Amino acid sequence: MEVRQAEAFLAVAEELHFGRAADRLGMAQPPLSRIIKQLERQLGTTLFHRTTRQVELTAAGQALVKPADELVRASRATRRAVKSALAGEAGRVRLGFAGASVNRTVGELARQVRKERPGLDFEIHSSQFSQPALERILDGSLDLAIGRWDFLPEEVDSRVIAVEEVILALPASHPLAQDAGPVDMVELREEPWVVLPGGFAAALPNRLNTLAMSAGFVPRVAQTAPDSWTLMVLVAAELGCAVTLDSVRDNTSTPGVVFRPILGEHAPLEVRMIWRRMDDNPALHAVLDIAGRLPTGDPGAD
Repeated sequence: MEVRQAEAFLAVAEELHFGRAADRLGMAQPPLSRIIKQLERQLGTTLFHRTTRQVELTAAGQALVKPADELVRASRATRRAVKSALAGEAGRVRLGFAGASVNRTVGELARQVRKERPGLDFEIHSSQFSQPALERILDGSLDLAIGRWDFLPEEVDSRVIAVEEVILALPASHPLAQDAGPVDMVELREEPWVVLPGGFAAALPNRLNTLAMSAGFVPRVAQTAPDSWTLMVLVAAELGCAVTLDSVRDNTSTPGVVFRPILGEHAPLEVRMIWRRMDDNPALHAVLDIAGRLPTGDPGAD
């Protein structure tokens, strides 16, 4: 039984009158009668007792009412689901981010998505650092990612959501921590460094390498921290110095760590939201629209 046949059958079953059923369906009576006769031939039984005065359901017709109604309801639900998906009101969007540096932004975005698109499945994946997150964007296992990248491939599009200043984190016992002024990177050439996970496009580890090379040395990495909170703990434990961000300084409290600006003019780091340029998922573009209306600025602590 096709959906069109089920709709015609239900109209006649509810009206018990071919003329009224035809009007309800917006069609002439003869085509409606042909649809019912065709359905009866397919099922091999009579669905209605017809007389000049009345139309009644047969036992077979009564048995068909429920499955016909379920078929019509399922068809309408399918159409609604497709329509919602095309409008970005349903579907799935997977967002990756690392640490707590963008917690505030991610939290606000998630709240707005739930408010404006309650039927959309918005998945949040934490601990997605810049390089792994970029790889997952490219292989399609993430739809959106938030991070800091020095380089992005051509197939990735992006939007700046915050700008951060690159600064130094020094152990409180370090001689250079006693002076509130900027620190020349040359003075740190013999120091060990603690870093975040790196990669070809990972902006913060790359910035340490750039600053060190400009100062004439290669940084000696003592340990890699899984996140900036751990990074600050390692600095406080005097395992090394670190290049970090003003958002970390402003939103973490780690005894034993002193933050200092870096001598000279240095470009800030941009926090970006990235996605596949050719991704035509309506749900993704609905989330991008919501994200574009969020205020930009300091994303929070890392």
